Amino acid sequence: KSKLLIPPRPDWYAAEWSTLDNSEVSTVIPPQRILEELHRYATSLLETENATYNASHLAGSSSHKFLSTIMSSGTLEDKVSALTLLVQESPLHTMKALENLLGLSRKKSRNQALMALAALKDLLGQGVVLPADRKLRAFTRQPALLKALQGKPATKWATGEPLPGGLQKQHLMLWAYEDWLKRTYFDLLHVLEGWCNDEVEYARSRAITYVFELLRDKPEQEENLLRLLVNKLRDTDRKIASRASYLLLQLENTHPAMKLVVTNSIEADCLFRPGQSLHAKYYAIITLNQTILSQKEESIANRLLDIYFSMFVQLLKPTDKALAPRKPGVQQGGGGKAGKLAAKKQKAQERTEEAELQLRDKMMAQVLTGVNRAFPFADASDPTFEKQMDTIFRVAHSSNFNTAIQALMLIQQISATKHYGAERFYRTLYESLLDPRLNTSSKQVMYLNLLYKSLKADLDAKRVQAFVKRLLQTTAMHEPPFVCGVLYLISELAKAFPNIRNMITEPEVEMEDEEERYVDAPEGDGTSVTPTDAQSTGSTPNGNNHSYDPRKRDPSHAHADQSALWDLLPLISHFHPSVSLLATSLLMNQAISGTKPDPTHHTLMHFLDRFAYRNAKTKPAVSHGSSIMQPMGGSSHAADLLVKPGNGDRGAAAGGGGGGVLEVNSEAFWRKKVEDVAADEVFFHEYFTRAGKGRREEKKKLRKGVAQGGMEVVEDLDAAEGEDEANEDEIWQAIAQSRPEVEGDDEDDELSFGDLEDASDAGSEAGIDLGGGGDDGDEGDMEAAFAEMDGLLGGDDDDALLGSDEEAAVDMDSDMDEAAPEARPESKGKQKRKEKKKLKALPTFASVEDYAKLLAEE
Repeated sequence: KSKLLIPPRPDWYAAEWSTLDNSEVSTVIPPQRILEELHRYATSLLETENATYNASHLAGSSSHKFLSTIMSSGTLEDKVSALTLLVQESPLHTMKALENLLGLSRKKSRNQALMALAALKDLLGQGVVLPADRKLRAFTRQPALLKALQGKPATKWATGEPLPGGLQKQHLMLWAYEDWLKRTYFDLLHVLEGWCNDEVEYARSRAITYVFELLRDKPEQEENLLRLLVNKLRDTDRKIASRASYLLLQLENTHPAMKLVVTNSIEADCLFRPGQSLHAKYYAIITLNQTILSQKEESIANRLLDIYFSMFVQLLKPTDKALAPRKPGVQQGGGGKAGKLAAKKQKAQERTEEAELQLRDKMMAQVLTGVNRAFPFADASDPTFEKQMDTIFRVAHSSNFNTAIQALMLIQQISATKHYGAERFYRTLYESLLDPRLNTSSKQVMYLNLLYKSLKADLDAKRVQAFVKRLLQTTAMHEPPFVCGVLYLISELAKAFPNIRNMITEPEVEMEDEEERYVDAPEGDGTSVTPTDAQSTGSTPNGNNHSYDPRKRDPSHAHADQSALWDLLPLISHFHPSVSLLATSLLMNQAISGTKPDPTHHTLMHFLDRFAYRNAKTKPAVSHGSSIMQPMGGSSHAADLLVKPGNGDRGAAAGGGGGGVLEVNSEAFWRKKVEDVAADEVFFHEYFTRAGKGRREEKKKLRKGVAQGGMEVVEDLDAAEGEDEANEDEIWQAIAQSRPEVEGDDEDDELSFGDLEDASDAGSEAGIDLGGGGDDGDEGDMEAAFAEMDGLLGGDDDDALLGSDEEAAVDMDSDMDEAAPEARPESKGKQKRKEKKKLKALPTFASVEDYAKLLAEE
């Protein structure tokens, strides 16, 4: 042990030796020969030190002997653990053990290699093998060495001579080990890069996790490690690309000072690198727009905005396929039609192009999301925004309407902050109201919130009136959820703009050609609005200059203040009860009580779910993603929103949902008062009220009728429909027991009387003669044949014949002999029609006895 020049210790770089002067290092580089010779001499000293340590320390201790035994005859896991323990004791003296671990990481077996990589990651990352506050230096880049080799005597040094500049052997050994460790660490990166590109997903996932942990813990080779991690954003597997994006964001959270470094690396290695796929760019944009920003990081926000605007220009450029002229259809085989293989290739190409187009739209939406998040933290005085406004307006007219909505949100935010492009923004927003894609868009709630935020901040009341007028005009082509949102939006705007209420309460001013119009002065406090001077004196020979023009591009020039909201009247008789209630409340200037409406409560699917007694999930909505850049769900954020889907609060009086948390088929629901029930659930309340009231009374009445030998006619059909099947089976069983001829025991042996009627009209069939002739004698035979059945019809009450054997009224007290004489004085035609009517009302199958009697009479 006394022969060791450097005592064993885990933190080898913290050994205290004589401090060398490394200040003011000269730029004069010593001769390369001297540096190489010193390096060889330092390497020989280090090898001798390792051999001495192995001979004296590892051979003398019993624990070290046990580790040697494990490394020679143990399992792979035992070998890895033993090598790790050896390196932890003294990394400088156990270079061979570290090389063995690196060799195990190169094995073809994934399990063994990943196990060795995990051990190396723990040693070099979380361990003390590498210094935590600096990077490793090469031997020829040591400042103290370069300082000591300055001067002519140092340039003539040779092996065996005293070391120049006060150098000691310990210094050379530490520098040589640092140089060896730096090269070994670089070899480890090559191994990690190979496993990052492995064909097995699990191996790639573990490898990029090790890369992230090394990059997070130690600064050594951080450029190469960051490049490895960024390159995995273009992995073809979505899980791996998403994992790489998540690890990059975690790295920014751990080291906030690296945000700009990570951003620049993503831009250089992924976004604008030639040959990158849209898949890689998409995950790069997702990573950037999730970057957490603060008010002190204006430079990062400005950098992100530059990247986003550059991506705008790149995404809006037409692709090479769009620029290439379309070739006429090339016929295969010299004029014949294309074969099946060619058609299959054509379909596959079309699917690929469609998927690429969808991905470009998703990228555009993510870029807009990033701009919306970075803009509040950027420098508002930067003239870059004004130069890029045209680009954003081009996005607002893109083919994807959801992307256009996000572009309009960005323009609104920029114009509200810098007051730039407001007029152009309102013209574009006014034009988007007529876009037919709004009807099928999934961002209708976002669009309503954009309208609310934009119009509430507008200072031009006439422009707001034009928006309200056009909104009501477009409600005819929208579904009830959006219409309810529009009506609620107008009611909220009417609180800030009283002129909207005047469009409902005041008559229109009709401009007549070349005629003056006189209006009486208002009486009382003069609260009524009188025509302006422009209305009274602005009539021209044309007479239509100041009338409402819905075709104007600029809403300020549409003169909507000269018209009334006649478009509100059809909504009062709308089929949806919530729309009708909101329209009536708006017309009558009634306050809409309750909270903000939820558009999802007015959809057809929600109605069908309630009709099937299926309650929606009550799980509170959470914001997806772990980024702090996600919108907060607090009250301050909710105040800026007009409507919010899935808020779980169902305002009853406003038609904004209804019913609370009660199930519609529960007794507590149908016992509520009608005025306490939401408009869209009045139907359920009335239905269950009719079905629930008097259920026991009807049951008692029916049982009483059976006991007396008959059954009363159910006059209330709705109440009859509400009877459950158990009650009907019980009542019909009692009837069948009292009159066996009504329904036999064996239904399979019964004959359909419909078949008998057909047989009577068509003539006798083989084996069955019912007297199918048309003379009077035959009619008499028919009367005799059906005389037995007249008793089943309950007399001459035609109203009791309902066309169903279960609904036919049967009079148990009537006598069959009394029914026949009452029918004789009637005419033959009327009697025949009556018999046919009775025949249709009979049960479908006859009893065996009736059928046998008919055959006997024949």
